[in-house]
Amino acid sequence: MINQQNLEEELKKFDLSLSPPAKEPERQYYYMALAREKVKKMTQELGRKPTFCVVTFGCQMNARDSEKLVGILEEAGYENNGEDEKSDLVIFNTCTVRDNANQRVYGRLGILNGYKKKNPAMKIALCGCMMQEQTVIEKLQKSYRFVNLIFGTHNIFKFAELLVAMIDSDDMIVDIWKDTDQIVEDLPVSRKYPFKSGINIMFGCNNFCSYCIVPYVRGRERSREPKDIIREIEMLVADGVVEIMLLGQNVNSYGKNLPHPITFAQLLQEVEKIEGLARIRFMTSHPKDLSDELIEVMKKSKKICRHLHLPLQSGSTRILEKMNRRYTKEQYLALAKKIRREIPDIAITTDIIVGFPGETREDVDDTIDVIRQVAFDNAFTFIYSKRTGTPAAAMENQVPQQEVKENFDRVLKTVQEISRERVKEYQKQHQRAEILIEEVNEHDATLVTGRMSNNTLVHIPGDASMIGRIVTAELLECHGFYYVGKICEDTL
Repeated sequence: MINQQNLEEELKKFDLSLSPPAKEPERQYYYMALAREKVKKMTQELGRKPTFCVVTFGCQMNARDSEKLVGILEEAGYENNGEDEKSDLVIFNTCTVRDNANQRVYGRLGILNGYKKKNPAMKIALCGCMMQEQTVIEKLQKSYRFVNLIFGTHNIFKFAELLVAMIDSDDMIVDIWKDTDQIVEDLPVSRKYPFKSGINIMFGCNNFCSYCIVPYVRGRERSREPKDIIREIEMLVADGVVEIMLLGQNVNSYGKNLPHPITFAQLLQEVEKIEGLARIRFMTSHPKDLSDELIEVMKKSKKICRHLHLPLQSGSTRILEKMNRRYTKEQYLALAKKIRREIPDIAITTDIIVGFPGETREDVDDTIDVIRQVAFDNAFTFIYSKRTGTPAAAMENQVPQQEVKENFDRVLKTVQEISRERVKEYQKQHQRAEILIEEVNEHDATLVTGRMSNNTLVHIPGDASMIGRIVTAELLECHGFYYVGKICEDTL
């Protein structure tokens, strides 16, 4: 991550009458400088700064990508107004993990088309995972010709260059790469929160779970060099960040493809040495790759948060095999119990899919059994979504929707029951907890909301001046999935 002063120096040094550099990220700095000139002209013509809105669908990786898009647009001179219907430029950063995510994008595009008819100068850009699907591109080119720019996950670093091309053209620009081994990260980022940030440590996925389209749209695993990750975190800490989240589709396989391989556990140990950094989070972990070394590092760490997201997907060994998850029910249970034994205060959350092809009521019973045995602190529960191009989409015995709904309701009820009981555990004997204050409570302005190390929400009396601070709070009342507490006076 380049800092503001260095970026300004980079942008000033370019002679824009010359050809752009071939090397990255210098090439993108050139196009940022060029975009600035074009936006200055637009500002003069409009009598105001041109505005933009970035709408993010999907996971933390997408949220991080959106921060990069926002950072580049702000450097170019655009103003973020957060309102797609009133913006001069609207960007949808899309997700395609489930079909309903695609349908939401198409629905929002239909609405945007109406706005664009009233404001023909509006520009519309689409990026993200959904754009890596050939059928999507074909549909957009046929039925959504009003879209100005389409790019994918592999060339997001080229956004400044693509922005200039879009400003200069009224035609639809499509720039999709099938794959890449490039990692270009030294670009401006506009963080949503000044006190916490996500950090990409790797890109892509090699697991090919049979239901999942991510390896096809994000490409093969590529790990960043540890020295680059450490440097970026040090710069963030110097800028006021106290909590970072290390991001990857499967962080447990980090470092395997580097010239000098390093394990994820070893990376965590290096990150923990950074002075001024208070909290370390990460996601997502694949159970098949979670090592004893990682458990030991987490156990001994004073900075790694007591929260582990460990996707289960199904509790049935038969279904897990069809999913190509490469572990059994028994192996998952043994791993979860080991983690609970070694780190008793850890919160374990998970992902569960209901309705995978061929799933029976008995398979769902197995899933419910795992939920009860592990006692998940929370679970993200999804109905199986058929994704064209994945092996599961071609499987026979697709489960009838009514049966899926009944099983989904059973799983969700169990998750909610177990989760409530887990959250209540922290109230015993008016337990104290360290809380990172994140925002003023949206329902009661006399309260602020923060998170415990285990990710549980806590509301305490306070004001906006507390945002970004870590305070010690006494947990007074449990309300289902969150606490109401108060600051411990003796810690102020």
